[in-house]
Amino acid sequence: MSDQYREAVEFYDHFAQYAERPDIGFYVEEGRRARGPVLEIGCGTGRVLIPTARAGAIIAGLDASAAMLQRCREKLADEAAEVRARVALHEADMRAFDLGRTFALVTIPFRAFQHLLTIEDQLACLRCIHRHLVPGGRLIMDLFNPSLDLLANRPVNVEQKEGEPFALPDGRRVQRSFRIGAQDRFSQVNDVDLIFDVVGGAPPSRSVQAFRMRYLFRFEAEHLLARGGFVVEHLYADFDRAPYGSVYPGDLIFLAVKAS
Repeated sequence: MSDQYREAVEFYDHFAQYAERPDIGFYVEEGRRARGPVLEIGCGTGRVLIPTARAGAIIAGLDASAAMLQRCREKLADEAAEVRARVALHEADMRAFDLGRTFALVTIPFRAFQHLLTIEDQLACLRCIHRHLVPGGRLIMDLFNPSLDLLANRPVNVEQKEGEPFALPDGRRVQRSFRIGAQDRFSQVNDVDLIFDVVGGAPPSRSVQAFRMRYLFRFEAEHLLARGGFVVEHLYADFDRAPYGSVYPGDLIFLAVKAS
C-alpha cells in the first residue's frame, strides 16, 4: 500500500488550521479523564498525541503512514524524557492490528475513520478497537457532518485556496489549496486533492496529496457503532461540547462505551 501522506508530511505541522484546531484541547482533556492508557488511531505526526502525553497520559499511537510516524518520532526526540517514556508508536492498519494490550480509551481524531470506504472495513476497525478496550472502555471519534448544500452544489475539479500562505523553517512559503476531484453520491465517497504550491529558495514546486474519504450521516454512524459493540454516550456538534443539532452542519463527535 502506498503512503498517501508522504507528499504532505513536511507541510502538515506548519499549516495553521491544523496547529490551532480546537480538537487538541478536547482530546487532551479526555486523555486525562481516561484513568488508564490511551490508544490514538491515526496519530500522524503527533499533533494530538504529544500534547496528550505532556498532560500525563500513557498513550500509544497507531498509524499506517511510515512518513508521518517518522516525523512524530523526530518531534518526540525534542520532548522531555518523561514525555517520551509515556509514548509507544505502532505502524499498522486500523482495520487489522493486535497490540497485545488493552486500553481505557481509544480515540480516532480528525476524521481518520472516514478513510475507510466500505462497511466491511469500518466494522473491521470497530471490532478491532472493541477487542483492545477494557470492559467499560470508551471510544471517541469525530467525523464531519455532511452539508446537504455542499453535497448538492460544491463545484468539482475547482481549486480553492485554504488560508494565507504559510512559512516553512527554511524560509519557503506554501499556499495550500483544496479540490474535490470527483463525487460518488451512491457510495458517499469523495476524491480529494490537497495541493501545496511552494515558492522561495528553490524553483517553484507543486505537491498533491490525493486520497478518498467516505462521508457518514448521523444515524448511519450510530448503527455502525452499535454493530461494532458500542453504545453512544454523547454526540457533540463541536469540540466545546455543544450538543448535536445546535449548529449546522457542525461535526459528529461520538463518545461511545464498549457494550460487552
